[in-house]
Amino acid sequence: MLQGRLISYPDAHRYRIGVNYDALPVNKPQCPVMHYHRDGHMRFDGNGGSAPNYEPNSFHGPMENAEYRERPRPLTGTLDRFDHHLGNDDYTQAGNLFRLLKPDAQKRLIANIVGSMKTVPKAIQERQIGHFLKADPAYGRGVAEGLGLNVEHLVPGEPVLVGK
Repeated sequence: MLQGRLISYPDAHRYRIGVNYDALPVNKPQCPVMHYHRDGHMRFDGNGGSAPNYEPNSFHGPMENAEYRERPRPLTGTLDRFDHHLGNDDYTQAGNLFRLLKPDAQKRLIANIVGSMKTVPKAIQERQIGHFLKADPAYGRGVAEGLGLNVEHLVPGEPVLVGK
């Protein structure tokens, strides 16, 4: 019966109060809890302020700690955590979509992105332009020109990484 309560009480709390039920003083753990439940139903504390809850980021947010990585265990192969970015092509589809747009639609897209990125720090603008260049050179150059940045020092496919 006690084991059933271990499952049912948190489940009932999540249903009634939301994912942040453990932030209520009566439910709050007395030791530090490292998880990334942010926002959501019934958020009433500081919610981490404006700090990012993702990685990689340029604002000293959370970073993976190799100390807590699980050791690989042999199975019928090797069980391990692998970098999901390796071998992925994240740019072809975006570039194809940009090239499918008519020239006036491309200009509107670039103008919309430029308008949204004007207040972003320059280092992040450069990093993002590196991504746009990798998708399509005209796409990256258009955004860079709109932001008044020189793309000559940026290498397509190698976005500028800051904060690491």
